[in-house]
Amino acid sequence: MTTALITGSTAGIGAAFARRLAADGHNLVLVARDTKRLQEQATELHDRHGIEAEVLTADLSTDDGIEAVETRLGDRRNPVDLLVNNAGFGNKGRYLEVSMADELTMLKVHCEAVLRLTSAAADSMRERGRGGVVNVASVAAFVPRGTYGASKAWVVQFTQGAAKDLAGSGVRLMALCPGFVRTEFHQRAGMGTDNIPNWMWLDADKLVTTALADLARGKSLSIPDPRYKAMMGVVKVTPRALLGGISSRTGRKYGPQ
Repeated sequence: MTTALITGSTAGIGAAFARRLAADGHNLVLVARDTKRLQEQATELHDRHGIEAEVLTADLSTDDGIEAVETRLGDRRNPVDLLVNNAGFGNKGRYLEVSMADELTMLKVHCEAVLRLTSAAADSMRERGRGGVVNVASVAAFVPRGTYGASKAWVVQFTQGAAKDLAGSGVRLMALCPGFVRTEFHQRAGMGTDNIPNWMWLDADKLVTTALADLARGKSLSIPDPRYKAMMGVVKVTPRALLGGISSRTGRKYGPQ
């Protein structure tokens, strides 16, 4: 049986990855900040699917938290075959309305933690000649919209660049770029969702199914829905000046800053 490590595993996309991978027979290392929720999740997945679910409490906005996960990823005796870097959050407010401390925390979680954990996992995987990393980004990566979009753009560029560097090594890296997904994300950020059209929402379980299929096909970028693929196609041909104005208005209405 192979082992998958998932950060931000207790809710949303992370929880959907955990459910699907457990159902497919993978052992799990579940990473989040809330020990009680992790233990409940581990027990449920073990009882339902008969897999081993290890709990690792870690706050990826801290060096100690990142180091704890790095150490687990570097364990050659109990190797991790798939890493899902899913932990993340949004800040409510426009640029200069969000505190610098909160902005830096976002970069710590979205960029530094992703870099360090991907590197720890990929180093071990390359030695074995196999493995995979899914870094959860967002379609916000493709539009100019504040620190959230900028951090997710970094995730996409880093992941695709690293995937090219590791081509032929047996290690696959993929950036996953969903749109709006019904999770705790907006609630935790204090953002309302009543004004988001129903057609823009994605189902987390279906998203994970598509993402895993794209990873198996060797894709380095997954936009797991035809609607969002079409939208990103329009984004590519829209002048940047016009796109900046549109994304600013849309971001204030719908998304994190």
